[in-house]
Parts: sequence; structure tokens; C-alpha cells
Amino acid sequence: MCAWACVACGSDDATNSAGGKAGQMSSSGGAGDTASSGGKSSAGGGDTATSGGKSSAGGGDTASSGGPSSAGAMNGSGKFLPSSVFYQDISQAPLDSESAAVLAALQTSGWGGKLGIDFSFEINQAADNVARRAFTPYPGDQVQSDCDFAPVPLVPGGKTEGSPTGDYACADGDCHLLVYQGTRLYELYRSDVGGGMASGGDHFYGDCLVIWDLTHDYWVPTAPPNFSRGDGCNGADAGDFPIAPLLLTKEELAANKVTHAMRFTINNNRIRKDVYVHPMTHIGGPSGGATTLPYGARLRLRADYDLSKLPNDTARAIAKALQTYGMFLADGGNIYISATTDASDAVSGSALGALLPSDFEMVDGGARINWHDQNCLHTQVTN
Repeated sequence: MCAWACVACGSDDATNSAGGKAGQMSSSGGAGDTASSGGKSSAGGGDTATSGGKSSAGGGDTASSGGPSSAGAMNGSGKFLPSSVFYQDISQAPLDSESAAVLAALQTSGWGGKLGIDFSFEINQAADNVARRAFTPYPGDQVQSDCDFAPVPLVPGGKTEGSPTGDYACADGDCHLLVYQGTRLYELYRSDVGGGMASGGDHFYGDCLVIWDLTHDYWVPTAPPNFSRGDGCNGADAGDFPIAPLLLTKEELAANKVTHAMRFTINNNRIRKDVYVHPMTHIGGPSGGATTLPYGARLRLRADYDLSKLPNDTARAIAKALQTYGMFLADGGNIYISATTDASDAVSGSALGALLPSDFEMVDGGARINWHDQNCLHTQVTN
């Protein structure tokens, strides 16, 4: 899920030396930016992510204490508005005109390994009384206007991707920090609190921050360049799509009920170069040809797939969700569906290994949008 041009990425980027967002940066650059192409960025119109009142979906609910809730309590249902695209039933949605060709090519090349589950993410929930702390860009870098630049709540005892001990220190990798607070979801790429202390570390560094307003549906149909946070906009994830609501969690797997779409990654050479489809608005470092998946592709498990091939009821619950809600291609990396760390208590990482590309279809993604033609119009959130 390497959001920028990292040299050594997290577990799901082990085979991608350039990572997910490598080479697709805004002109102001970012941490670890080694790409020469650069993206486009201009502050201006587009959606802002201001905090608002509580949504009917429960976005304003907060924990009763300042400590972190379990990751399982923060599953995909009930945080963003119910109309949000990742909650929609697409079991009867029309196929993309390229579905047959793209999935046939992927079946020939293979996933690049067996489809697995990556248990590396942490979701934190901050009560209203948890203080927000300002981060600074990594030395020598500056925050792009695509990204937001506001203080981020740091829950005492909270965790960052790749830092399961709860000390917020980023030793290596993507180190996504995911925090719900009130009507906001904060997602910060390559977060690092020096010394690993939420309030006492000697620094708090980060790259691209995105603040999602949980009371706003960013993905209602609209024309570029005003879709989501703005067509062409960079984000905390390569496709500029929220991470937290797409993660598999322990709570939902324990109940054998997943009610949202999922996030998956695949090697950059299996992602089409230069283009994306909505609901994504950005790309990473894809290098694939004309019959590879575009960024934002939504794959749906075929309705006729024999679920008895899967090892247990939990794996079958995930498969049923893949038939109903599908999974979005959100970043480059190894072939994984993303999950929280404690979800490993409920299911094996190899539970979906029997699923092949030929078992999937690609839901209609609409127009292919050339990232190079876009100029991000986003009003930066700074408070």
C-alpha cells in the first residue's frame, strides 16, 4: 500500500520496489519522493472535509473514554453515510465492457500468488476529549495542497499500521494512522511519533493526511474534476479512497457478517498504467498494459461460485460479501485483501486462497480517466 515512493514498503508491498503511489506525486512532492513525473496540484474548489453534525449513520458517535476501542468495533458499517458507495449492493450491477478481457488476462498471468488476507492495519477511535496534535512533514518535504494539514488525535495506547505494540513509532513501511473522532476519519500516511509516545515523543512526522467528513457522501455521481475530494487528488492511499471502512475486522468476522466492500492490492504490473475509474481519483505507480485492471476496479465474486470450496463459515462470509459488495483495487502491492491485525483471531490469512481471477467479474467502472489530465481541486483542511 505504499502511498508514495518508498524504498522498502510494508508487508503487502514486499514485491513492489516502487510501492503503490510511486511516481505519481503532486508537484510539491512528499516524503521519499523520487519520481520525476510529478503530479498536478492546485488549491481551490472541490470538496472540503469539514466536521459537521452527527450523521444518521452514527458518524458522530464517540467512545466513552479516551482510550482506543478494539479495531473490531470500528467495522465498515455505520460510520460513513449509508449511501456511500462501499455499502451498496452490486450483486446485480452491470458488468464492465472490459470485464471478460481483463479477467481472462488476469487468469492467465495469475494474481501473483494466492489471494491472501493482510492483517496489518489498526483502527483507533478517539473520544472527543482526546487532544489533537500537529504533525510536521518529514524534513525536506512539504505537505501537498492535495492533502490536508490539521492536528490529528492521538489516542493514548493507540496503534499505527506496522506498530502493533501501540507506541506509534514507524520503523519502516507505510505506517498508516487511522483514527475516528466525532464526525471525522483521519488517515495519515507514514505517521511516526519519535520515541513512540503519543504525547511525549520528540517529533510527530507524517506525509499525506486526508480528513474524511463522515456526514458527507463524496461519491455521488458528478463530473470531473469535482468527484470525491477532486479528480487527480493524492491522498493517504494511492487511489485516494478511505481505508478504514473497507477493512475486514475481528468483530464482523466473528459474527460471520460483512456488510461492506473490501480493499485489495495487487502488483503494479497488473494495474493499468496512467488511468483510474471512479470512485478512485488517483493512481500509484502502475505499469500494466491495456488488459490489466485500472485503479478503482471493483471486482465481484461470481454468483455461481461454489462456496463449499472454502474452508469454513468465516471464509464463506467473506465470499458472500465479495458477491454482494465486491472489492476495490486501491493500491499496488502483493495480492491481499486488507484487514485489521486482530482479525487474524477469526480467520486464516490463507482462507481465500482457492479464489482465482476467473472466479470474479469486474463491475462497470465507467469512463477511464487519465490521471495526467487531471488538476486536483481541493480546499485543504487545516484545523
